[in-house]
Amino acid sequence: MNRKKQNRPKDIFKHLKKNGTKFVRILFCDNANIIRSKAFHIDVLPEHFYTGVSITVAQQAFPVMYDAVISETGLAPVGEAWLVPDWSTLHTLPYAPTHASLVGDMYKDGSPWSLCPRRFLKRAIATAEKAGLQIKAAFENEFYLLKSTSDGITPTDDTVFASTLGMNINCAVIDDIADALTAQEIQVERYYPESGHGQQEISIRYSDALQAADRQIIFRETVRGIALKHGLTASFMPKIFADQAGNGCHLHLSLWEGERNIVPDSDGIGGVSKTARSFIAGILEHLPALMALTTPSVNSYRRIRPHFWSGAFRAWGLDNREAAVRVPSNFAPPSPTHFELKTVDASANPYLALGSVIVAGLDGINRGLDVGEPVAVDPGNFTPEERNTRGIDALPSSLGEAIAHLLNDDVLQNALGSELAQAFIGVRRAEWEAMKDMEIEEEVKILLSRY
Repeated sequence: MNRKKQNRPKDIFKHLKKNGTKFVRILFCDNANIIRSKAFHIDVLPEHFYTGVSITVAQQAFPVMYDAVISETGLAPVGEAWLVPDWSTLHTLPYAPTHASLVGDMYKDGSPWSLCPRRFLKRAIATAEKAGLQIKAAFENEFYLLKSTSDGITPTDDTVFASTLGMNINCAVIDDIADALTAQEIQVERYYPESGHGQQEISIRYSDALQAADRQIIFRETVRGIALKHGLTASFMPKIFADQAGNGCHLHLSLWEGERNIVPDSDGIGGVSKTARSFIAGILEHLPALMALTTPSVNSYRRIRPHFWSGAFRAWGLDNREAAVRVPSNFAPPSPTHFELKTVDASANPYLALGSVIVAGLDGINRGLDVGEPVAVDPGNFTPEERNTRGIDALPSSLGEAIAHLLNDDVLQNALGSELAQAFIGVRRAEWEAMKDMEIEEEVKILLSRY
């Protein structure tokens, strides 16, 4: 249906009725990065069209382990917020065709709620636009396809990276995922089996920052929904198997002034413009604190290790997959056109992760930070003394460390605002204290179905 015509309840009602829709899901992502939803029946669409559905404010105080309020968040089971639908994000669900879904914004007392993650990203985007910049982005997901056996969960195959056998084994489910994404107006670009047994990677086209975060929600929902129809479990959990590759969710970014991509500059270091280098420098400056938002689960830090292509060191490099920020080259000019933050996984709320990265990058531009020379080798091969000389340091090795850095980062805390920062950090601390001594098998029992 033409989006421009979807501006009246009766038009959308007619469209949904024609498609056989029974329920409309309003999606939101909480501070534990669990995608949740409340749905209303199509027959009561007019009364929910503008105001959506209500949720308790305590919803933003739940950790990943259970549905109970963490008091340190400053929230309690008193007070109501509203999920107000963004009708421009409406799609019928290919894996649940009698349901449609859209993304919601959180409101409280008739105004945008300070604890709404999507609102936080919108504010970061608006700040960039005031500086004359538009941010385009894409989340690049890795995930496992798993089957249930008498021995527990096992991967669908035991193949290696880019194996054509792995492609053949998983062809039907991958094709259905691609078709389902396309049906929701998400352009699929590339696919290949990843290094882990049963591990997959599907990359999608970049878009404006808000749409990129919305698409990350839709992507996760779609992959899991299609896998279920094939009798499989799909999981984006950062580290499922101790002896297999972890799941990253690399964040690709480009900077634009109107219709012009300003990342490339043939006279700049590595072909990267001064503005883009300062943006990268801002990301690296704040990365130890950013990790509480981009790699926010206890399990995330099992993946972030030297020599695991996960960005374990605070460094940038051209085509360097061990640097936290990689600048990929193109086959032909213009090159490069974007850069990639590798220290991200799908346990991150995409609105908080992308918004905070934008804030950090803009701080780098505002302060005129210099990212220095790109690192041309695996920084894990340097001695500690060599890394110190080059200004390269190891990134946090635990969620507890990342939280401590966030607590001391005034730029990120001020951008989040006191209420969102308190709620988010309260949830993260609760998860850290509850799970920091767990073995990986215990983490899997809790997180496999969450992510």
